[in-house]
Amino acid sequence: MRIYDVNLTGASPAEAGRSQEIQKTDRAGTGRSGGSTGGSDRVEFSGTLGRLSQALATSGAQRAARVEALTAQYQSGNYLADSLKTSRGMIADALATGGAQP
Repeated sequence: MRIYDVNLTGASPAEAGRSQEIQKTDRAGTGRSGGSTGGSDRVEFSGTLGRLSQALATSGAQRAARVEALTAQYQSGNYLADSLKTSRGMIADALATGGAQP
């Protein structure tokens, strides 16, 4: 069976091979047929990626709230930096990134 697709005009051999692979998958009944998509592409992400995105958004919001609170403390003169925690954090960060930055 030969399929003529206008989207494959000028396709490289690798792209043509991929098209044949997709066609074989479609014939086996495990893939999507080209006609069912209506000519549009579709991307699906796993639920894990969605949960990661939510966690990052929550973390970002919490960090912003913390920075805002620290800013208010600093501006009012009530912020007291803990030099021991600061130095330990700097050393831990340097060790985690593999040493000193250039």
